[in-house]
Amino acid sequence: MSPAPIYTASNIKVHYELQWAFTLFWKTAPGTESWLAELTQNSEVDGVRILQHRFSQPNCSLFLISTPPPLSPATIPWSIKGRLQKIVRSTFPSAFQRNYDLRSIGSTTREKVESYVAGQATHHLSEDSPMRALFSDLAVINPDVNLSTARFTAHARYWANLHVVFVHNWRQAITDPEIWIGIRNMLRRASQSKGHLLSRAGFVPDHLHFTLGIHPGESPLDVGLSYMNNLAWVHNLEPIFMPSLYVATFGEYDLGAIHPATGPAPVV
Repeated sequence: MSPAPIYTASNIKVHYELQWAFTLFWKTAPGTESWLAELTQNSEVDGVRILQHRFSQPNCSLFLISTPPPLSPATIPWSIKGRLQKIVRSTFPSAFQRNYDLRSIGSTTREKVESYVAGQATHHLSEDSPMRALFSDLAVINPDVNLSTARFTAHARYWANLHVVFVHNWRQAITDPEIWIGIRNMLRRASQSKGHLLSRAGFVPDHLHFTLGIHPGESPLDVGLSYMNNLAWVHNLEPIFMPSLYVATFGEYDLGAIHPATGPAPVV
């Protein structure tokens, strides 16, 4: 029997920045946003918060959405399409095309996030530190994983990329190379078994960062907890991490890119 997980939703605190650009395709251009206030109120019941909407094309609605960690990105189209169809059904009995676009987005771009993660040793360790070369060599830079590439479901084109950070209790420094090699190997094995796309990982003695692409049906909270508990095996199931995690979305565009004057108009 497997041991009970050390880290659970009830015993950790999650710090998060989770934003998504969701594109909905109308069959006929609605010509109005009269439904937006009601949709915003109704979808928030599901945990889907509409921060912004605009028509990137006459029949193409682009939403900026924020979600809490327990919510999977797949909840977004379910909530928005389902609730909006009910609101407009008297005018548009079958309002939407079946396909949609879902894109993780953050305060900065994928390129900058991945560069920061892979360069943890140079960011945090001084040039004269004996640990700098070790931790630089431990960094994961996976050229076979390209998180800028869209993935697909039956009706969706999506990007679901997360930046995850774990910190050691009391910022305890661990300098044993064998432990960090074990952590790197466990990250790789866990991501492969879960079908995640691990693109970068960066380590310093008291914390670690990694970036990966997940499935749209998974919540960021569940993803973070699964890696915390997998990595606990490297530490003989000791609660080495602070009872908290950080998780954020990122993608090819930053939040400024959805401004009406500059934002992308994705088409599936």
